[in-house]
Amino acid sequence: MSERENAQAASGTSRRGARSQRTVMRSRLSAWARHHRAVGRDSATRLIRTPVASLLTMLAIAIALMLPTALWLTLDGARLLDTQLDESATLTAYLESEVDEREAMRVAEALGATPAVEAIRLITAAEGMAEFQQALGLEDALDRLTTNPLPASVVISPRDASPDAMRTLAAELEAVSGVDEVRVDLAWLERLKRLAELGRRVTLALGVLFGLGVLLVVGNTIRLAVESRRQEIEVVTLLGATHGFVRRPFLYSGAWYGLGGGLLAWGLLALGRQWLSAPATALAESYGASFAMPALDAMGSATLLISSTLLGLLGAWIAVSRHLADIRPQ
Repeated sequence: MSERENAQAASGTSRRGARSQRTVMRSRLSAWARHHRAVGRDSATRLIRTPVASLLTMLAIAIALMLPTALWLTLDGARLLDTQLDESATLTAYLESEVDEREAMRVAEALGATPAVEAIRLITAAEGMAEFQQALGLEDALDRLTTNPLPASVVISPRDASPDAMRTLAAELEAVSGVDEVRVDLAWLERLKRLAELGRRVTLALGVLFGLGVLLVVGNTIRLAVESRRQEIEVVTLLGATHGFVRRPFLYSGAWYGLGGGLLAWGLLALGRQWLSAPATALAESYGASFAMPALDAMGSATLLISSTLLGLLGAWIAVSRHLADIRPQ
């Protein structure tokens, strides 16, 4: 044979070998997928055959998931309130008493030109007296005053409502000509921020603790399942089954438990929101405010279900791996 014919024959052999390898790989992947589908269906069927025990396990998981999720939703609602409070955080610059209305407008423009200032509102001495009279209901008594003792003031909305930034801004504004004093009450803002930080840490701690609780619930349930099928595991191990093959159905069972617990937690949260929505709204309206109970959106629901499924899978993996090491074929 010529060199050209030899090259063509080698090329054909190489292509056939590559096609054969691809065929083998597709066959293995197809068999792997069929086995996973069969194991998943079999695991779900075993749970359905024991509905009471399965439901109790899923309910325990749901309660463990529901409590930190409800607290997280509450903090999410508080975060919106914190944002509103940040927007309402203001400083008040009191101008010097001898500043007239035209000079007050100039000072207000100078304050508004400060980079850290978002917006300003000038309150003239006359407007301040009118608001003071309306707030105290002393129109007749205050009308007897010959002069207005109140100075003009400028209400300032800062770009950054953090306490440190507001202190720095107050010191900067007091240096502006015509400003007598800048006042800002930061105590309530600092308390609210510290309370929010405490709430976030408590939520994180509860999430970790209840997550461990889910692992324990699933792990104990899977441990009992492994013990009940001990002889079956010993037989398939004698036949050459790997630990991965033996572990797989229990992992699916853990995933089903986690998913079922997540769905139950989602349903209980929805029912709780419906139950509490009316009295919470009525209470807010009695104070002249509007309030809506927080709810899980699509992203939050997906996060809850994925987290519950992964926790169930992890709990099953830990339990099976630990107990498979103790099982030795006789």
